[in-house]
Amino acid sequence: MAADSHAVENVLLTESSVTPHEIVDSMIATGVYKATRRRHVIVVRAILSSFVFGAVTMLAGTMATQTGIPILGALVFPIALVIVILLGLELLTSTMGLVPLAWWRHEVTTAHMWRAMAFALLGHIIGGILFAVIFWAIVTEFGLHLDSPLAAWMRDLAEHKTLGYAELGWGRGLGLVFLKAVLCNWLVSLGGVMAMSSRTTGGKIAAIWLPIFTFFALGWEHSVVNLFVIPAGILVGAPITLGDWWLRNEIPVLIGNLIGGAFLTGCGLWLSHHRWLPWSRRPDES
Repeated sequence: MAADSHAVENVLLTESSVTPHEIVDSMIATGVYKATRRRHVIVVRAILSSFVFGAVTMLAGTMATQTGIPILGALVFPIALVIVILLGLELLTSTMGLVPLAWWRHEVTTAHMWRAMAFALLGHIIGGILFAVIFWAIVTEFGLHLDSPLAAWMRDLAEHKTLGYAELGWGRGLGLVFLKAVLCNWLVSLGGVMAMSSRTTGGKIAAIWLPIFTFFALGWEHSVVNLFVIPAGILVGAPITLGDWWLRNEIPVLIGNLIGGAFLTGCGLWLSHHRWLPWSRRPDES
């Protein structure tokens, strides 16, 4: 039965594609690579990645405000992950889907796993806040025009991501933001994995586009994007406190992103192609 299944996979493949089993193996190898890089490399690449995500979020907002068709913003947003992956930059949410799998397979240590995610988060905090200041300077002309269309769009978005959940109360608000975060990083980390499904640049771009377009169009919660969006919203006048930012959004989103990436993507894809959980021994091992 297993041999027949593998034969069907081969029939569906082209010269530029990769088998699902090879993709899972690549996930582990990439997780090992991400977990064992030097700290400054992780931080610098995460800062650059945050700049890319900030710029593309501005592009998405510009398209939405100029056309009045929000779905167009979602159509262009995958540009961010395409650039990040093709240039080998760091994205915490992709790391969340890959490094835990390598850890479960005993390829990296616990310390390496948390170190990789901690320094990626540090880089994203620095990059997100820096680009929020750049956004403020460009969009408002150094504070002169706080009511420009893009500033108003960012202010409304930041308020929706924090004060909007606060209106639901702690229980419903945290539950909703957490659920959106889990599902968000299921799709975002899948975007990183799907880039492994092709050996050509065009194939990688097409594969990345599908889940990233979906997550952004559905308005789910991405911790790295929020590290830019919420500070940017505060700078253009959103009445959001640090407590609103971190307690109503960033902390539950980080936890949800980790669960979505590690379990739905990392563990899920492993289990879909093997008969045992990633932290277990092979059934034929003593």
